[in-house]
Amino acid sequence: MPPAEKRQFSVYLPVDLIRRLKHASVDADESLSAYVERALENHLRQSGTTGEERSR
Repeated sequence: MPPAEKRQFSVYLPVDLIRRLKHASVDADESLSAYVERALENHLRQSGTTGEERSR
């Protein structure tokens, strides 16, 4: 299966949260993008939102 198409978008976050995310991604040995993608996917899965119904 080919990798999913990816695009960049801007999100404004508190500086402290950005710092914590950067450190957590290094600790997890992942890129910041991969770490945030995984965190968001996990959150959506746990909340019962697949994202597909909101992509319209």
